[in-house]
Amino acid sequence: MTDKKRRNAMPWDLLNPNRKHVPEEVYSERYEICKGCEFFIKKTKQCKKCMCFMNLKCALVWAFCPENKWQAYTEEENK
Repeated sequence: MTDKKRRNAMPWDLLNPNRKHVPEEVYSERYEICKGCEFFIKKTKQCKKCMCFMNLKCALVWAFCPENKWQAYTEEENK
């Protein structure tokens, strides 16, 4: 995904039924990375860097890690 298309995930994105989600295996991989990260707050499932709830953010197609541990998902890259 180019920098032009890169944007932060917003809380209301999760409420929009038209927003695409990543495949389950991508979600699981992202969330495992988060759970092992030094910035992950286990009690609230939040990231100390972006303060997002990572159990939710990991499902969003355009979401990305602020520490570059995982990137936005594009179908072209994963064919």
